[in-house]
Amino acid sequence: MDYSAANSDLWNVIIQIGVISIMVLICNVLRLKVPFVKKSLMPTAVLAGFLLLGIKYSGLVPVNVDFLEKLTYHCLGIGFIALSLRVSKSSDTNRSTFGTALKSGAVIVSSYTIQGIIGLLITIILSVTVMPGIFKASGLLLPMGYGQGPGQGNNIGTTYENLGFAGGRSFGLAIAAAGFIVACVVGVIYMNIGAKKGKFHKVIHNEEEEKRTITITDFLDESELPVSHSVDRLTIQVGLIFLVYLITYLFLWGVTTLLKNYAPAVDKLASSMLWGFNFIFGTLFAFITKLICKGAKRFNWMRHQYQNNYLLNRISGFAFDIMIICGIGTINFEDLQGLWLPFALMAVLGGVGTFFHLKFLCNRIYKGYEEEGFLSMFGMLTGTISSGVLLVREIDPKFETPAANNLVSGSSTAVAFGIPIVLLVGMAPKSDAMIYIVLGICVLYYAFLMFLALFRGKKKSVKS
Repeated sequence: MDYSAANSDLWNVIIQIGVISIMVLICNVLRLKVPFVKKSLMPTAVLAGFLLLGIKYSGLVPVNVDFLEKLTYHCLGIGFIALSLRVSKSSDTNRSTFGTALKSGAVIVSSYTIQGIIGLLITIILSVTVMPGIFKASGLLLPMGYGQGPGQGNNIGTTYENLGFAGGRSFGLAIAAAGFIVACVVGVIYMNIGAKKGKFHKVIHNEEEEKRTITITDFLDESELPVSHSVDRLTIQVGLIFLVYLITYLFLWGVTTLLKNYAPAVDKLASSMLWGFNFIFGTLFAFITKLICKGAKRFNWMRHQYQNNYLLNRISGFAFDIMIICGIGTINFEDLQGLWLPFALMAVLGGVGTFFHLKFLCNRIYKGYEEEGFLSMFGMLTGTISSGVLLVREIDPKFETPAANNLVSGSSTAVAFGIPIVLLVGMAPKSDAMIYIVLGICVLYYAFLMFLALFRGKKKSVKS
């Protein structure tokens, strides 16, 4: 075998990962040392993505777009599987009640819905005015890019591209990138205005304030594998993740093969959507794996707990960072030719609509921590959960309110509320008539979610 540089297949992966690593390291220094960049609150991964995008167009360094697209797709599934394998501890203090988690889930999915309504209205109006040939279902890329981030912007954009939307993938990723800018820029402006009005005190972080005591319980549970075990804990975590991912692949392969052989019409409509939502199935099989491990330990079939929450958190964070960097880095501006008008309208109106929608809901649901609740949700529903945490940490550095926790608990209940949105995304491209049906369903579902989020129930009277 040729181990020299002439063997491009051997060294290409290392070169591409090396380029990504350099982008991360450079942007991390900028984030720490450049005051303007630090105050922008732009996540390092987002900065690295834009830097990689610039490097790609400069031609200074060879960037393999096909490789980056594959990383974007797989890292989404790996990240969610890692999160879903984490073990819930009985000692954990969950400051979000089930009722708040339920309402937070309704807030999250109602935001997807209002974004979908805005996006569909934009494409419908453009189709009957200045852009008669626009792919009307592309309006649903607004909630996929803004609400769910670059992973889903990439997956659904690719699915729509396969269904006839030229430039769909780049459009979805561009919407997601615009969402990060809205989350950070608007969020920072809002905090500065609020600080001047005395709504909250702007917290200045320094290294001493961020130090805290780290104990062994942060890294290891008593029931986990001993340090002297013959296999490294990280190896176990990676093994579990890729076992679940392999099961996910085999399941989807089996289902789509059956559809292809026995229901080709259904396969044509559903196959790309099933593979696009691979992370949902990965999450499901990760939960099943976690339950199996828990049951085996309860019946003493397994002595140790094999999942390590600290390492799983690190793996998921790594996967999501790589997903964001690669997703932004693969945006193709040439594909957006002829799509700048709908892109600009969705980016602006989507941000405005999400802002006022969340401002209305958060002021009524998160009593006592309205501002923290709003900033956390706005950051997540225009960017990702990481940008939501970044924003709320500026005014609640010790997470003394449930705002950050609501992002996690709300995302769990949002999975169930989000199923109709997934179905609507698949239904919309079927025909022009279906677009109007999907829009009508979105409006009705939005009304239902608003009722669920705002419903307080009757207080029981206490007889004296």
